[in-house]
Amino acid sequence: MRRVEFFQGTLDNTSEIDEARIFDTTLRDGEQSPRTSFSYDDKREIAAVLDEMGTHVIEAGFPVNSDAEFEAVSDIAAATRTTVCGLARVVDKDVEAALDSGVEMVHVFCSTSDVQLEDSMHASREEAVERSVAAIERVKEAGATCMFSPMDATRTDEQFLLEVVEAAGEAGTDWVNIPDTCGVATPTRFGDLVEKVNTAAGEGTYVDVHTHDDFGLASANALAGFEHGAHQAQVSVNGIGERAGNAAYEEVVMAVESLYGIDTGIDTTRIVELSRIVEEKSDIPVPANKPVVGANAFSHESGIHAAGVIENSDTFEPGVMTPEMVGAKRELVLGKHTGQHSVRERLEDAGYAPTDDEVREVTRRVKDYGAEKQQVTMSVLKQFANEVGVRREEVRV
Repeated sequence: MRRVEFFQGTLDNTSEIDEARIFDTTLRDGEQSPRTSFSYDDKREIAAVLDEMGTHVIEAGFPVNSDAEFEAVSDIAAATRTTVCGLARVVDKDVEAALDSGVEMVHVFCSTSDVQLEDSMHASREEAVERSVAAIERVKEAGATCMFSPMDATRTDEQFLLEVVEAAGEAGTDWVNIPDTCGVATPTRFGDLVEKVNTAAGEGTYVDVHTHDDFGLASANALAGFEHGAHQAQVSVNGIGERAGNAAYEEVVMAVESLYGIDTGIDTTRIVELSRIVEEKSDIPVPANKPVVGANAFSHESGIHAAGVIENSDTFEPGVMTPEMVGAKRELVLGKHTGQHSVRERLEDAGYAPTDDEVREVTRRVKDYGAEKQQVTMSVLKQFANEVGVRREEVRV
């Protein structure tokens, strides 16, 4: 179901990516969405689905934050098969809490941009490097996998950023994450930065990216990261997270799978199921036009589009991503823009045998009804069919 042949055309299937790992931060950065809070049970349920789907890393939370958070992270780490990560500032108590929680990976972070160093962390550049190195060394000494993030990397003086990354690599970090903390990166610039960080990190250190959606570029920047040598991208389900959110799990996974032809190993058929769970638990509605998981993602109303899709769904859908691949269903929506093909299809599905004239008349009524901003449900369609006198097909025993 996953492997669909790419269409020939201006965007032929020449992949710029060799591999793509997915680091999910729904339970950490996603929960930092304003007015969102996951309960212990919420976290366990979401983590279980992420684990069953084959997500490569689950960032379960910030263990030092509270006793309840520590317990949730610890229990998720014990219950899942995949790698579980805990977040920590470059502060001793944070690092120790993360290690004590039993996670396999500790994600330590330290501000590196001057504005954050001066007005948030209240530390010098030298102190930032010293604290970062000490935290990395402690994580490695404890035998855990270490990820280091120079927070606000995309607003950090580039020379200093590369110095910090080089020091982190020499200290033994397994991963360097490049966070576009305030969402100011653009794909080309971000790709260039990934290449430079990859070089500075040195042999044996992998690069990960964390992108925010303040300008709607988070998923594009994550993909640019992959194209320029990043091994992993941090994402959240439905794109939830601080401010405008993060790169969306569903968008990045399906772009990698369908547009780049890379098998992530993730069970994509559960993506819509996962999205609905997170939508419910986060109380953040998924917009109808949300890529991949929105109600309109595989819906068609326009007469031309619907007629084409009835004939062959590849006409007005990507082709390389089908609703079945993500656990969705295709829908022909009736309304102001509906054409006769859709009306005939829906009537026949409902057991009617309309003539051409009857289809035209029912279609006219559907369009008029939809133009008044009324929703054309199946009960409304059946009402129109009965008023027009459309006969039902004979049921043969």
